[in-house]
Amino acid sequence: MPADTKNREKSGGREYFEPEKDAEFLRRKQMILALMNDKAYVPMKMKELAILLDIPKEQRRELKSVLDALLKEGQISLSAKGKLGRPETFALTGIFTGHSKGFGFVTVEGREKDVFIPGDRTGGAMHGDKVQIVIEEEDNGKRAEGCVVRVLEHANDNLVGIYEKSKGFGFVIPDNQKVSKDIFIPQGCDAGAVTGHKVVVRIKDFGDGKGKKPEGVITEILGHINDPGIDILSIVRAYNLPEEFPEAVTEQLKRIPDQVLPEELAGRKDLRELQTVTIDGEEAKDLDDAITIKKTQGGYELGVHIADVTHYVREHSPLDEEALKRGTSVYLTDRVIPMLPHKLSNGICSLNQGEDRLALSCLMDIDEKGTVTGHEIVETVIRVDRRMTYTAVNAVITEHDPEAMKEYEGFTGMFELMKELADILRKKRHSRGSIDFDFPESKIVLDEKGRPVEIKPYDRNAATRLIEDFMLLANETVAEDYFWQEIPFLYRTHDNPDEEKMKKLGTFINNFGYTIRMPGGEVHPKELQKLLDKVEGTPEEALISRLTLRSMKQAKYTTQNSGHFGLATKYYTHFTSPIRRYPDLQIHRIIKECLNGKMDGKRVSHYEKILPEVSVKTSALERRADEAERETDKMKKVQYMEQFIGEEFEGVISGVTNWGFYVELPNTVEGLVHIHELRDDYYLFDELHYELIGEMTRRTYKLGQPIRVQVTGCDRFAKTIDFIPAGNINTAR
Repeated sequence: MPADTKNREKSGGREYFEPEKDAEFLRRKQMILALMNDKAYVPMKMKELAILLDIPKEQRRELKSVLDALLKEGQISLSAKGKLGRPETFALTGIFTGHSKGFGFVTVEGREKDVFIPGDRTGGAMHGDKVQIVIEEEDNGKRAEGCVVRVLEHANDNLVGIYEKSKGFGFVIPDNQKVSKDIFIPQGCDAGAVTGHKVVVRIKDFGDGKGKKPEGVITEILGHINDPGIDILSIVRAYNLPEEFPEAVTEQLKRIPDQVLPEELAGRKDLRELQTVTIDGEEAKDLDDAITIKKTQGGYELGVHIADVTHYVREHSPLDEEALKRGTSVYLTDRVIPMLPHKLSNGICSLNQGEDRLALSCLMDIDEKGTVTGHEIVETVIRVDRRMTYTAVNAVITEHDPEAMKEYEGFTGMFELMKELADILRKKRHSRGSIDFDFPESKIVLDEKGRPVEIKPYDRNAATRLIEDFMLLANETVAEDYFWQEIPFLYRTHDNPDEEKMKKLGTFINNFGYTIRMPGGEVHPKELQKLLDKVEGTPEEALISRLTLRSMKQAKYTTQNSGHFGLATKYYTHFTSPIRRYPDLQIHRIIKECLNGKMDGKRVSHYEKILPEVSVKTSALERRADEAERETDKMKKVQYMEQFIGEEFEGVISGVTNWGFYVELPNTVEGLVHIHELRDDYYLFDELHYELIGEMTRRTYKLGQPIRVQVTGCDRFAKTIDFIPAGNINTAR
């Protein structure tokens, strides 16, 4: 590469270039790009490139200037080993998570930390997109920084947002704050929407990542932002939750009877004479589990009877295909979006009182120590004698309420026996290290217009735990049985925590005088259970419990049985809720084929082929449902707290970050104290101890600390609540 002196200055012995004014510099860039775009080019280091181009050593600084400019522009990339090539040559594939301020992060499978993507390097990617990135900066121990070089798959063909009209055009502000770009709506594409309408917009052009906004057309007007019910309908649309069942499903329903037919009882074990109850919440209508129990000489006979949904939902039928598409029922504050139509979920499959029902039963013999000594999984017919609620059963077994004892006189002995066995099972599970996180869930009460009138913690009592104990045991028993049969199956697995996260937790709890043993870098669930036992009733209980939970991984569905860390069990599945979860329905189908001698080589191959996809899909749909439910709850909590702006509440610090700290109130509402609102000092975030420390006052705000706060703002759009410490209130903004 010949030397060029056209736009070169000598200053202090160093040479400076002005590439944008240097034609020769631009020519060199184009030459390098042409070389690297050649199919025959193999990535190489700068020294090798210089030799290939026959550039003498004294001119290699000029080559470096050209390469640096191309790297900065993202036109070429550098591998971890220092080799240069086209960006896609060294690209990683991952999922882009957007931020309201324009930047984002990409999660790449196999990388412990996600990759930071600056706002000007997103390449037009939107939240949820599958993208190719190249790492531009990486420092051991710190988050890598990268650039999106290509969007492989868009996640947001449709978005929900608020329409704002302008002269001759409009734009939609997406509800999802992680989508940082407004959607431009050209003239004639607004479907008649006016400012303030909640709309669904289909994106026609995703923009170019260089300033051009995405462009779309409005396909549906949901209603005005203030209309009753529009808020939750917006979430339903945003998460693409299916509401209506397709016509093929409706047609199939017509062929399903309202009552169990006599011919359907053939070959089933008749358990209708056993005293049988369901125990659920007051508002539950899809009752998919029932209990029978008997004291024996050696211990107990426990029957867990689950609705035989697969008798009506046959493989590849419209009902089955729609159930897999939905994956799970979704429980929003004012509605349920069921996996199965009501004729099944509330009718023929629901174990309703006084009705003959088909079931798949797990009948267990249990000794005095809580060990299952024998079991039978069998197709049955049952009849529920009493539909009970958690509140009513708790009134019997905990409160011994005279009125409840009299009302359920024929069942009180059964409930006491259930409590006796449940206590044994819980003690056994606890002794092996099963971790029980008992964080309160929200119960949000709405009026007839969908406005929240009360928010309180969901009452989890002894009866709730009793049913959980029995369902856990049935799930474990079924999982172990089919694991040893070596049949293709779906398991509910929970992987061991990351070693680094456990080390970080161990370092933190040392500040309080606690330790966890990690021989060989691994932690046993019993160690975490011991920790939770030790902190119970202490001021730091909430703090350490939350951090322990956050240090663990997320449970999922898999075809390989890798065990369940949180429950400290080698075998676990989901068998007990086929009305509302597809994995349960799927394994019922497998179990029944085995019971009826139909699991031949062909069927084994069939399940080996389909189950991996079912596990991935249902895990993803479960996360979608969880997110939709959380978003709905957040929205209703914001609406509820609007009436309390200016009022003070007692709370507990539930999270600490470098931008402030979160405070949770006793009713489960959570809000943020922004760090810039702490006017008394300059606060620094201590990541190791999860606390903010005042530089001058040394005042601290740390996880688990009780605090009194004042509500200062509620943002319906962002679904956020703002607090400020009471007594530290400065109205100056």
